[in-house]
Amino acid sequence: MIEDGRAIFLQIAESIEDAIIDGSLPEETQAPSTNELAAFHRINPATAAKGVNMLVDKGVLYKRRGIGMFVAPGAREQLRGERRAAFADRFIDPLLTEARALGLGADDLTALIQRRYTTTGEGTAR
Repeated sequence: MIEDGRAIFLQIAESIEDAIIDGSLPEETQAPSTNELAAFHRINPATAAKGVNMLVDKGVLYKRRGIGMFVAPGAREQLRGERRAAFADRFIDPLLTEARALGLGADDLTALIQRRYTTTGEGTAR
């Protein structure tokens, strides 16, 4: 992180979102403070705060006065919904474009995806 060319505050926000989605930062638990994030990533606290505030504006985090930021109830499902909505644009559309360029039909593509999905060992959606 912090070196992929995107704005740092976006990377901070996305890393918190990732932790919420994968369950390592459950709902109603305290999120890392901006000072902790700044120290860990060696960035300006204002930059970390910009990423955290972005999540507050989205309703993913909320502030408990005098205590800190916490993960909002329903945040995980909200984020999963947002990522599912973006999934087609980010992955499926380019996949279809390339499949068409290679002359793969829908059945070919479906079979290819099923084979890959089962051979990766994960096989089930959460």
